Amino acid sequence: MAKFSKIIIIVASVCLWFGCAKERKEHFVSPDAIGQVTLQMTDVMVHDVTNPPLSARFFSYACLAGYEVVAQHDTAFKSMNGVLNGFPEIVKPAVETYSYQLAAIMAMLETAKKMQPSGALLQKYQDKLVDSCRTLGWDEEVLAGSKTYGIEMSKQILKYAKADKYNLISNFPRYEPRRTPGTWYPTPPGYFPPVEPYFATVRPFTLDSASQFPPPPPVAFSENKNSEFFKLMQQNYDDKMEQEHRVTAAFWDCNPFALENKGHLLVGMKKISPGAHWMGITDIACRQAKADFGKTLLINTSVAIGLMDSFMTCWDEKYRSNRIRPETAIRKYIDPTWTPFLQTPPFPEYLSGHSVISTCSAVILTHYLGENFAYTDSVEERFNLKARKFPSFMAAALESGMSRFYGGIHFMDAITNGQKQGQQVGDWVIGTLERHD
Repeated sequence: MAKFSKIIIIVASVCLWFGCAKERKEHFVSPDAIGQVTLQMTDVMVHDVTNPPLSARFFSYACLAGYEVVAQHDTAFKSMNGVLNGFPEIVKPAVETYSYQLAAIMAMLETAKKMQPSGALLQKYQDKLVDSCRTLGWDEEVLAGSKTYGIEMSKQILKYAKADKYNLISNFPRYEPRRTPGTWYPTPPGYFPPVEPYFATVRPFTLDSASQFPPPPPVAFSENKNSEFFKLMQQNYDDKMEQEHRVTAAFWDCNPFALENKGHLLVGMKKISPGAHWMGITDIACRQAKADFGKTLLINTSVAIGLMDSFMTCWDEKYRSNRIRPETAIRKYIDPTWTPFLQTPPFPEYLSGHSVISTCSAVILTHYLGENFAYTDSVEERFNLKARKFPSFMAAALESGMSRFYGGIHFMDAITNGQKQGQQVGDWVIGTLERHD
């Protein structure tokens, strides 16, 4: 939420910060408001240090809440009932006076407020949104009706979310590393416990199960210096880390919480997650394409659903193969002083999560916006990372995968096979939604 006041100053001058406007008797909301909601959600995630898979869960249900409002008012968009696993028939609220677009934004916010641990922080944004509409002359009855409509829709989505079994994860036994040769073990400096070891048990949106697209087994661990595994290690160890590689690795780091050594102190650094980065890219792309409100919400919802399902397939494999990280392996078998450029995340190595979810997101965005959609990714400028230009979404996904090798946190087979799995999941998500259309 740190950039809140700055955003107000920059955008309020064109009266579109919250996307409200009034034309004759018809109220409408700018599509840009959708990206503002996901941005505010991202800021709360940074505040809470929300882990990557859980971030995808929050985005997906919030977007679904808004999308279903649109589906009830625009015949170009159909409900997800009968499309997503277990998705119920959504009952249209008995509200007479409202703006359905504002109601969609309200539904997103109400869902996020309830699901995110510090979701109450979103109330400030919601209040400013209503105030800006009021300033532009919106009727109080419309504002009140829109909020009521959004709350009622959110309640139905929250009920659906509660049934996905995420809340049962706390009943599982505490995950313990195997402590056998070649398996994952917590890494310095934080030695954090594993992130979401049971995420694959949650209900997916489109997949038959989290194991629907199993990747090839990882290169088998071996202490033999002539083995394929040693060749993988050597490949990481020999990388010269040219300046461009460092820039690429830092740009796609997306580590929600890292520890930085400063003398005798370890300082926590908080940033956005990989999924939040791709939701930011989605916002940039929709604005550039001048997509209308309904299409913008459809694209955001589709990307968020893809993030959830691709995280599930990736995490299913991570805790099955449970492969050792380069940092642990190289220090033990090649050079005890070696350190990766990026901080090693607290979960098993294979597959590369960024490779899976980035490719999946790129497949979905390419479907809606085209193969040669050039754009400038400025998502992380507020974290002091310079914007980068990409000729396509797939080019960005390929670079994000390679960033994990440059950063020294993944072996190459985890990246290439992760990209293949991401392609499969992305195609499946689009195929599922297209069959519905």
